[in-house]
Formats: sequence, C-alpha cells, structure tokens
Amino acid sequence: MTSPVASNGHLEPVDTLYSRDVFSPAVMRQRLPKDVYKRLLRTIDRGESLDPGVADIVAAAMKDWAIENGATHYTHWFQPLTGSTAEKHDSLITPDGQGGVILNFSGSDLVQGEPDASSFPSGGLRATFEARGYTAWDATSPAFLHRIPNAVTLVIPTGFVSWTGEALDTKIPLLRSVEALSHQALRILRIFGTDTGVGRVYTTVGPEQEYFLIDRELFWKRPDLVVTGRTLFGAKPPKGQQLEDHYFGSIPQRVLACMAEVERELWALGVPVKTRHNEVAPAQYEIAPIFEVSQLGSDHQMLTMEVLRRVAPRHGLAAILHEKPFAGVNGSGKHNNWSMSTDAGHNLLDPQDDTHTNMQFLVFLVSVIRAVDLHAELLRGCIASAANDHRLGANEAPPAIISVFLGDMLQDILDQVEKGQLKRTLKGGTIDLGARTLPTLPRHSGDRNRTSPFAFTGNKFEFRAVGSSASIAFPNTVLNTIVAESLDYVATELEKAVGKSPTPARVQAAALALLKKLVKQHKRVLFGGDGYSQAWHEEAEKRGLPHLRDTVDSLKALTAAKHAALFKKYGVLSKQEYDSRITVAYEKYNKELTIEAETMITIGRTQILPAVLRHQTLLAQAVESTEAAGVKCGETSAALGEFVNLVSRFQEALAALEKAVAHGDDDFAKHAAWIRDKVKPAMSTLRSYADALETQVAADLWPLPTYRQMLFLK
Repeated sequence: MTSPVASNGHLEPVDTLYSRDVFSPAVMRQRLPKDVYKRLLRTIDRGESLDPGVADIVAAAMKDWAIENGATHYTHWFQPLTGSTAEKHDSLITPDGQGGVILNFSGSDLVQGEPDASSFPSGGLRATFEARGYTAWDATSPAFLHRIPNAVTLVIPTGFVSWTGEALDTKIPLLRSVEALSHQALRILRIFGTDTGVGRVYTTVGPEQEYFLIDRELFWKRPDLVVTGRTLFGAKPPKGQQLEDHYFGSIPQRVLACMAEVERELWALGVPVKTRHNEVAPAQYEIAPIFEVSQLGSDHQMLTMEVLRRVAPRHGLAAILHEKPFAGVNGSGKHNNWSMSTDAGHNLLDPQDDTHTNMQFLVFLVSVIRAVDLHAELLRGCIASAANDHRLGANEAPPAIISVFLGDMLQDILDQVEKGQLKRTLKGGTIDLGARTLPTLPRHSGDRNRTSPFAFTGNKFEFRAVGSSASIAFPNTVLNTIVAESLDYVATELEKAVGKSPTPARVQAAALALLKKLVKQHKRVLFGGDGYSQAWHEEAEKRGLPHLRDTVDSLKALTAAKHAALFKKYGVLSKQEYDSRITVAYEKYNKELTIEAETMITIGRTQILPAVLRHQTLLAQAVESTEAAGVKCGETSAALGEFVNLVSRFQEALAALEKAVAHGDDDFAKHAAWIRDKVKPAMSTLRSYADALETQVAADLWPLPTYRQMLFLK
C-alpha cells in the first residue's frame, strides 16, 4: 500500500498508520511469550481449541497494550440479528478493596461476556423473561481500539449465543459454514493429491460498498431520511443521472476530504480499503477493500459502514447506506466478491493459463454452479429485504432471478466438457489503440456482465445482489453452506469412481465424466445476456428458474423443509436457529414498512398538507382579488380548480394509507403479504400525489429539501 499523506502534508510511513489500532499478529508476536503466541496462532489459523491458560496471558498483554494507548474501557463487540453491531462497555478499572483501584482484565473477561439476550431479535429462540446470553471471543478477528475525543475503548470481536447454546448472531453461523466448506474442499484436494501442506480451506470476501453523501443540514430537514434512511417523497428533478457525467468523475473536494479521513480511520483499524470513486447516481460513491478471510471481511465491512456514518458529519455531510434513498436514480448495493483459498495461499478459483487442463479448478467451478442452481431460493432469500426490493431487477441492479455469468472463455470450456473433450482455452489477445504513444493492452478472454447477480470475474465470483445496508455475514454463510453441500456431493461421487488407489489418469477421467453430467444438469443457470431484459425473464421461466420478485415471496420459499435440513446437516444452523432467522426477517420487513408508512402520514399531515393549503389560499386570493378588479383570469381560476382537486386526492390517499397501515395480523407471513399488497400500493399512490404537488407549490412554501438540492449540493 502506498504511504498515506499525513495532515502536515508529509508522507507518513505505513507501519505507523496501517493497523495502528489493532492487536494484530505483529503486536502479539512482540508482547506474548513465543510458545503462547504459537498456540494462539494454531487457534487462529488451524481452528484448534483455545487453551484457557493461553487466554489469561493474552488478556494481560492485550490489557497492557490497550492501556498504553489510552484505553479505559473494553467491550465485547457482536453482531445480533438486528443487522447491526452491539456493544456494552466495562471499565478496566477495578476497586482493590483498600480504597484504591487497579487496572484489571482477566482471561475470563476476554473469553466470555454476558449481555442481555432478551432485548435483541431472536425469532422465538428467547422470550422476554429469558434474559441470559453470552458473548464468546472470536480469536480469528483481532481486537482493536475505538477512538473518539477523550475516550479509547478496547473492542473485542465476539460471537453471541443464548443460554441454551443457540446462535443469536450472524458470526457464529458464518464461522460454522467456513468449517463445513473447509472439510468438504479438503476431500477434493485429497482426491487430486494437492492437499500436501494444506490444513484448511478458507472462503474470502472483498465487499464493495456503495453509499450516498449529502449535505448534513439538508439531511436533518428530511424526517423521512432521518427515520427510514430513504426519501418517501420527492419529485424527480430535471437532471438526474441521464447525462452519465457523475460516474468516475472528479470527486468533489469536500467529499474527497471525507473519503480520505474514512480511509485513514479504516487503515488504522486494519481494514484494507483500496478503491474510491464516484458511482453512477449523483451524490453516490463507492469504497472497496482487498479481499480477506470471510469472518474478518465481514467484521471489517461492519466497521466500514460505522466509520462512514461517524466521519461524514465532521465534513458537514451525512452518509446514507439505504439501498434506495432516492427514487429515479440508481440505488446502492454491496458487491460480495467471494472465493476459496487454502491456508497455503492457493486460490481454488484461479483458472490459470491453460484452464482446460486444470481439472481441479473445473471441479470447484462446476461445484459452485451446481450449488447456485440447486439453492437459488436460498441465495435470493438471504439478500431479501424491504430496502433491497427497490433495487433488484429495477434496471440498475441484478435481477431477482439468480443466474451465473462465466464469460466467453469459461463458457467455451464448459461447452467442451459437455461434449466430453477438452481441447483449448480461448485467449483474449491484445488491443492496439492505434497511437504509437499508447501501450498495447492485453485483453481478457471474456467481457464482464453487470446485469448478472452471480458473475465470475477472473478468480472469484461476484455476488452483486447484496444490499448496501446489509451485513454480508448471512449471504456468505449461505454461499459457504450450499457450496459445502455441492463439494460433498462431488467428492463422494469422485471417491466412488476412483476407488482407494486413485491414479492421476483415473482421477482426470472420473472428473471429466462427472463434470459432463453436472454441466448437462445445471447449465440452465448459466446466462451471459442482458439480465434486465423481459426476454430473459421469459427464458428463465422456460428453464424453470425460480423468480422470487420480492421479500414476501422469498421468505415464503425459505420455509421449505429442505433448506432447514441443509443447514442442519452441515452443522451451520439447527432447525430452530434457521426458523428463527425467517421469523426475524418477517418481523423486520413488517416493522420497517410500517415505520415508513407512519412516517409518510406524519410528514403528509404536518408538513405537506399545511404547505399546499397555504399555496391554495394564495391562489384563491389571487383569483378573488383579480376578478374583484374586473379582470378575468380564466386560466388561473382553472389552475386553482385543478390544484384543489389534486389536494383532495392527496388527502384521500392519506386517509387510505392510514386505514391500510392500521390493519394487523399475528401471523407474520400474512401481515407481510398485506403490507406488500395493500400498504405499499397506498404509499405509492400517496407519493405520486405529493410529488405532483411539489412541482406546483411555490418553492418558498415547500417544507422539504428537494432532490435538486440534496443530490447536487456538493
């Protein structure tokens, strides 16, 4: 990484900034006895059980390091089913029993905490009166320091579990899913004889984060943005993104200053952010990291969102992470770049040069394709939310139909596999730009497809459908689990075919025969065309691919018994844990849209209606005074009549939404269907009238900042 520039304008060495606030392996190596350091690394790198004796020594070293850096408190940082993070701070200061205090932090303090488990979403796993829950130290994700003016806190990443032992968070299932995939992937490596020196297989992620930045004063004047994260009203401005001039454009100075500070804070926390740029919509931007192991990448993604929200106000900005904060322009996603890698550093999804000869890669590739085809409902369901419903399939994001894009080279190889003969790997060649001063560029062997929800992009798959405000933990848990199941199937079939004494030739022949069968069975999920087109929707239906258009349909599909059985089989989620996630998702959908509807009603009655009535009064007074002067004003009088009619329809729509949102149902699924079928259409109707009124009401009377102001005030 290039050395960042310090505030004084001089280059600052990376080692004084990057991971400065992280209890990293480098810090541990300096502060821990050699044998303790090695034992802890075996837990981190190999998944060995943590020695309690090691915990006490690590805790003492961690405490000293934190105190030297100004820490006064510590917290177990966890990720409950809210989709956010949670923490409870405890002081490092303990009374010594003699009127003084000591600084104390034991191994038990490090390893286990006890937050209240009844006040977080549990989907029925915990009742209100059943309060006990535990946090457990995740040694694979390093502790770090959270700094604010006058306070430094030692933050310890943990899992969150109930007193009954059931996971109440997103991290524990993710860690379990990595273990499940590792076990099955190692079976494949053993068949090919490439497992030498390999102890584990990890999944890696590099999530790209899209977000909006708008002026903070305007943000606070929009109750809908403050309460729900998106604008519930707002007329389309004359200019949006149609000129395509914002994408990759020059970054506004205030925004760039904010980005730079965000990066500095993230570097200090060990988050390897690398890329920043303008996105497609005005006021939309992106930050992207280098890939990391899944659980660490997931933790760092939560930190990225937190730091964006925390730093933006220092620059007079507000960071908006909602999937669709502004109608009429692109929403925001979080592209989840996913792969598999051994602990020896070998990317199992790297095709290498002569891909058609790399049978092991093809086995892993086709295993992923099989997983996506068989478990498309799970992939669609794991990214379903009220917010993401605004994006998926809306000609700006991947469609709700899950398909796989491979590119020309891999598609050609799979066509060869289906015929049973592997002869060639397509080469991309070069591009001559026609000017001697410009270099000749190497061309990839295939194009990219931004309309694909699950696209192969060189040495990884990009799951593009994840929402911008969502945690990536559950989508990666699903990915890991379905691929583990597919690798299990493939390994079992190959083990049967090659017997107890496999030879390289026998393995190659068995693998090709199996791949030929799998490609024929699952090629329906492969698609390289325009995922936005109606033609693809029709084609996907012919192929029998599921098309779950919204969250309600997606959650209903997740209730099929086969999905719970899959997670139970691989030890990722018990049936009770799995069912609880569906219940929580229904609850969140219902609550979020109810909050949105009630916010619309409040804004409509207390801000928009008074404004339009003032405008109506001014129009009426103008007509009355003009005609009293003996001057006819037919056009103004007609405009008044049309305006009064529009106001009446707005009021009727307000009443209709109030009636729709008042409906309740103890059945979460039925209530969700009601909200989708009745409440959301009523919200849409109310907005249409409000947005029409905005275009007619005097600018000095309209109570809300407009899209033109929010999107273009830099």
